[in-house]
Amino acid sequence: MTSSRSTSVLTTLTEGVGIALDSLRASKMRAALTILGVAIGVMVVMAMAAAIKGINRSIEDILQQTGPKTFYVFRYWSGGIQVDNGDAPWRRNPPIKQEEAILLRQLPTVDAVVINEGANAAVQAGTETEETVHVDGNSAAWTAVSGGDMAEGRSYTAVEDASGDKIVILNQKLAARLFSQLDPVGQHVKIRGQEYTVIGVYAPPPNLFGGGNDYQVIMPWVTFHRYMGVNWGWANLMIVPTQVATLDGTIDDVTATLRRLRGLRPGQDNTFSIATQDKILDSWNQLTGVFFVVMIALSGVGLMVGGVGVVAVMMISVTERTREIGVRKALGATQGEILWQFLVEAATLTLIGGAIGMLLGGGLTYAVSHLTPIPAQVPPLSIAVALAASVLTGVVFGIVPAQRAARMDPVEALRYE
Repeated sequence: MTSSRSTSVLTTLTEGVGIALDSLRASKMRAALTILGVAIGVMVVMAMAAAIKGINRSIEDILQQTGPKTFYVFRYWSGGIQVDNGDAPWRRNPPIKQEEAILLRQLPTVDAVVINEGANAAVQAGTETEETVHVDGNSAAWTAVSGGDMAEGRSYTAVEDASGDKIVILNQKLAARLFSQLDPVGQHVKIRGQEYTVIGVYAPPPNLFGGGNDYQVIMPWVTFHRYMGVNWGWANLMIVPTQVATLDGTIDDVTATLRRLRGLRPGQDNTFSIATQDKILDSWNQLTGVFFVVMIALSGVGLMVGGVGVVAVMMISVTERTREIGVRKALGATQGEILWQFLVEAATLTLIGGAIGMLLGGGLTYAVSHLTPIPAQVPPLSIAVALAASVLTGVVFGIVPAQRAARMDPVEALRYE
């Protein structure tokens, strides 16, 4: 009995798929709306899921390059999406000072402290000028958290940083842009009217948000503040705990030291922000969650268009096949069998649209990963979700036409011309 029923279901499924394909061939224009809507919905889901996964992976790689226990001290940072309501809470926090970085570096649980601040400027070398270059002012320990390597020359020392020497390091892309075939080490560049000596060329690790993708200059932090004319007060610290220290223990030491230096009494809020890598990732995931909602909304529009197409195509199909339905009922077909047949047809239509959307989404993902810095990658789960969504669309929107067919009176159906 069970084997007979399984065979019957399989036969009905096969017939439904075959009839759906015949309907496609017979009504190409009507079916095209259904397929196109579902394909767009599935393509959007796959492409955006692939892009979000690639961006998240890039963020994780960037944070890992600084070391698994490295954490950050900001003047103000609350994570997530922030809306400025005019209160500007960051104004209550004083800027991070170099003196604080020096004292934190002396803590027994701290291995390295990097103070960082940046700005954009034009960089000139001889007759060559690059108008938009990101200039980073970093303390001498920046190599401990940056990842990458020195391709040529060297980095600067703590003594050179403290004395504000007019020396710079170029990343490979900028060195090639300004000096072409010349050896950049020992050459001179001009930034905001000041001349600097190039002492090294930096090969940064690839990442989505800069590094090898942008023009970059790195100079001592003291030099940056002395000659770049920047006094925004938005320096931040990157702190590396020692190998034997725990992350929580180092954070406690840094917090206590900064509170003491800033004269904060017990019960007063911190006038600085500390963020671990996990906290930054959580905040980033909140942001990508917004993109995920947008993705669902956009794909929902496509699936809705496909669903409307399903209703239209299946209603016409039911009308055209009224006599066929009457004959099947006269020969003993039950309402459930008729309902099942038309639902299979509707699901087949949307599944074809889903398959086409998968191919388009895969092609778009390939283009994004090869033509942009985003390492887009299709999550396997999104493939299953996209196919399931396309089938579900067919079933949900096909239920009304299928019920109409199933409830037809066989006598009236046989009289239909």
